[in-house]
Amino acid sequence: MTVYIIVLLVVLALIAVFIFIQNRQRKTRLISPLAGLAFAFVLSSLLFGEDRLIGYGLMGFGLLLALLDIFNKHRGKSNHI
Repeated sequence: MTVYIIVLLVVLALIAVFIFIQNRQRKTRLISPLAGLAFAFVLSSLLFGEDRLIGYGLMGFGLLLALLDIFNKHRGKSNHI
């Protein structure tokens, strides 16, 4: 199980490096703090996935934060029509 976590972290680090390189080449929108926090909770659920209650709880809370972020962005755009 530890090998899978290490491989997952290496892959995520490579993705982060790729995004960082791409971000330097073009102007992109930054991730909102709420979306970043949601992403952190989902990633932490992978790390603490051995205990199902904690893993699923962190995953659910991360999804809830992501949905709140989507709702807030949608609500902000509808006012600017």
